[in-house]
Amino acid sequence: MTPFLSQIVILLLVATSTGILLARKWRWLIAFLSAQYAGVFLLALQHLPLGMATVKVIAGWMGAAILGMTHSSLEEERPETLPQGRFFRLVAAGIVLLIAGTGAPFVDSLMANAGMIVSAGGMLLIGMGLIHLGVTDQPLRVTIGLMTVLAGFEVLYAAVENSILVAALLATITLGLALTGSYLMIASAKEENQAETI
Repeated sequence: MTPFLSQIVILLLVATSTGILLARKWRWLIAFLSAQYAGVFLLALQHLPLGMATVKVIAGWMGAAILGMTHSSLEEERPETLPQGRFFRLVAAGIVLLIAGTGAPFVDSLMANAGMIVSAGGMLLIGMGLIHLGVTDQPLRVTIGLMTVLAGFEVLYAAVENSILVAALLATITLGLALTGSYLMIASAKEENQAETI
């Protein structure tokens, strides 16, 4: 990958993961998640054949589609109230970006010279996913946070192991997370409706 293209991929991951952290509308969350998986595909392509890297992006897009279709079938969402403000989340994203940038050489040496871009991208996704998990308890956002953490792990793990079975297992886990999140969104909506009728 050329240095220019690698910078574009990192900027794409920074924009999408920060967008997921800041977005309030569920449509934007799904759009950012889908774009994030395009960046995961480009990073995974550094160490995987085209077919195996394509599996990652297809599984991610299918997971995003599952979440989007489930949420669109539910009632209109109420205005969201997150416990922390946008400034806090921007500062947290900046700290994760700083850690990913400074820790990438160390992780690169541990991961059998995976590449600075792959190491930085994987650490960035894992850190942003963990921050996202720490600021919300809504099923859609928790699922997206878990998928972001898993995407970062997949990017780092692709440099170590390029087995077809491992790629299939990780794709199955991604789809399983999306289906579990879909079920939890439906169960949460039913519980809220029952509470309103009482």
